[in-house]
Amino acid sequence: MGVPPWEGPWPDDARLDPELLAGGDRRNVLDRYRYWRLEAIVAELDARRHPFHVAIENWQHDLNIGTVVRTANAFNAAGVHVIGRRRWNRRGAMVTDRYLHVHHHASVEEFTGWAAGQGLPVIGVDLFPESVPLETFDFPRSCVLVFGQEGPGLSEEVRAASEAVLSIAQYGSTRSINAGVAAGIAMHGWIRQHGGPAPSS
Repeated sequence: MGVPPWEGPWPDDARLDPELLAGGDRRNVLDRYRYWRLEAIVAELDARRHPFHVAIENWQHDLNIGTVVRTANAFNAAGVHVIGRRRWNRRGAMVTDRYLHVHHHASVEEFTGWAAGQGLPVIGVDLFPESVPLETFDFPRSCVLVFGQEGPGLSEEVRAASEAVLSIAQYGSTRSINAGVAAGIAMHGWIRQHGGPAPSS
């Protein structure tokens, strides 16, 4: 995977990293970002971030956070927010957290205060009696999607602070979907309504 050291005349482009040009670029990035500096990639992504954020509660060191971060990168979310414990397992993120803005909130109150200050409606995703089907929900263009950790699901505090709580239709024998998978489904629900065509690779 990747590309070898640069061949030919040395390019004059401030976005390019001399070390990558000299040694090759074996990062897991799209072809258009080959040899780019990390800061240049982040700046380009920042210029076209989607206006939705994602948040996940992390009271019991949830191993799904890395998967959520990786998916948020794929859909170019405006930011990822970890509520609760600051530390999380980055292995599942596959270094995609380097290309995102990851924020920490020590409590639900701190998180909801931030969301209110940004004018972002909080949209929870979990299976409650009042949950509305994600498949028919009109997502706000600017919002923050919140996911509970594996097992306990959304806390009562987040549930109470949510303008809406969404459920994902299930057709099998169980009543649960892995938290990382549920986050991907919800993000893609937003993308289907607001994302538009993906840029070429």
